[in-house]
Amino acid sequence: MYAHTHVHRRALVALPAALLLLSFATPPPGSKPLKVVTTIPDLADAAREIGGPRVEVRSLSKGTENLHAVPVKPSMIVALSRADLFVQMGLSLECSWVPELLRAARNRRVQPGAPGFASCSEGWEAIEVPAELTRREGDLHPEGNPHFNIDPRAGRHVAERVFEALVRIDPPGRELYEQRRDAYVERLEAAEARWKALGRRLAGRKIAVYHLEYNYLALYHEMDIAISIEPKPGIPPTAADVARTIRTMKEQEVEVIVSARWSNNRTVRSIAEKTGARVLELPNQVGGASWAGSWIAMMDGIHERLLEAYGLPLEPPEEDR
Repeated sequence: MYAHTHVHRRALVALPAALLLLSFATPPPGSKPLKVVTTIPDLADAAREIGGPRVEVRSLSKGTENLHAVPVKPSMIVALSRADLFVQMGLSLECSWVPELLRAARNRRVQPGAPGFASCSEGWEAIEVPAELTRREGDLHPEGNPHFNIDPRAGRHVAERVFEALVRIDPPGRELYEQRRDAYVERLEAAEARWKALGRRLAGRKIAVYHLEYNYLALYHEMDIAISIEPKPGIPPTAADVARTIRTMKEQEVEVIVSARWSNNRTVRSIAEKTGARVLELPNQVGGASWAGSWIAMMDGIHERLLEAYGLPLEPPEEDR
């Protein structure tokens, strides 16, 4: 089971009392860059692209963690206490660690409802929204699947949310932000066309996943997620779940298991051995692999490696061009 909020509270209460009594003063933006703190590197990448020299950006997650249970560190509270803008994914992705950090930071500028708080899930249509909430169904996706950062359409959506947030707290920077956003969107549009072309050859391909991190990507390309090794979000598989996974994968001839670094564990490797499937470790956020240094680079690499896993060429056949 993943770490929960009460685990992180123990880390927070050990912080020096002086840290929890930081000033509420709000200095107006001046010559110094705006301090932007994001929950994941994907959002930090967008903030740097759009903010340019007017921002100084830090991501709380390093890019390799389980995003539902990012380890809390005192340095995170220090960063949030000084932030002018805080950007999260939303859809309860960070609900087990962010609320306590924000409370401990005591920075009015970045509290929910303040101008310096932004949630990128605003305006996003989530998939897999549960009809009812019950602990029996898992406890990590109450508002729908929050892992939309792996959707090929997420780049433009996140860019717009970040742009709006920067303009809100720094109106004098609008012209620069607009220019940089427009240039970034041009690159995103070219990348989307590239991914759509690559994705046509993935349609109908069956995959197994550990956690539901790649469902937006699979849905976008009409891939078939045959089974999730986790029986429900946040619930580790039992021996019976593993047996069911192996049986389903053999029956449906599933060739590939997609897993993030945090979940590419002994269970996944054992299932692969017993089914003959290939384990494809993919990043679940920017920085989750050496080649995923930016959001566009990460998405390029994910598409290329998926095609490779199925033995498909990057260049389409002559008759499909």
